[in-house]
Amino acid sequence: MNASPGALTLTKKTHSCVRIEKAGRVLVIDPGGFSEDDAALGADVVLVTHEHPDHFNEARLRAGLEANPAAEVWTLRSVAEQLSAAFPGRVHTVGDGDAFSAAGFDVTVHGELHAVIHPDIPRITNVGFLVDGSVFHPGDALTVPERPVDTLLLPVMAPWSKISEVIDYVREVKPRRAIDVHDALLTDLARPVYDHQIGALGGADHSRLAPGGTTEL
Repeated sequence: MNASPGALTLTKKTHSCVRIEKAGRVLVIDPGGFSEDDAALGADVVLVTHEHPDHFNEARLRAGLEANPAAEVWTLRSVAEQLSAAFPGRVHTVGDGDAFSAAGFDVTVHGELHAVIHPDIPRITNVGFLVDGSVFHPGDALTVPERPVDTLLLPVMAPWSKISEVIDYVREVKPRRAIDVHDALLTDLARPVYDHQIGALGGADHSRLAPGGTTEL
């Protein structure tokens, strides 16, 4: 059975990068240094949540923009400033509360700050993206959008989080399902523990995909 024209297909890339496809168009979020070299290739739209290297890799993003002269980027100022001179008119700065449409995708922007890593480390800007009112990628924060979320891309393991916070975040967002991202540091030994506890306590259908794995949304 073919997907409907508005249906979304999600492909998990390594760590926090995902590829979302709809009607032949491609949106990529956070093609960072932990992700594949070709993470941004083929993208019509690239969204970057913040400047940390596991979410933003300039060489990979430039490769995507050079491969598709029509591709554009939406991101926060710290990332945009590193790209805008080389790609005039194709790099857009956004912040909390903004909304835009690109390549057939409708996107709203939520959140302002990265999660606290340590009180001695200054917090940087971080934005999350809600795609087509359905799929939310929070970047490195536990931002709760002020609207329903069908699929939460869940930052399951990070130096700034613990599993109780991850579980409570799923409970607060109340998505229909949560799919793990930000998982490159999570070992295979620990995965069953996270799967069981988040699945049992989060209150949503919880799953994970191996890099390259795909699911219909």
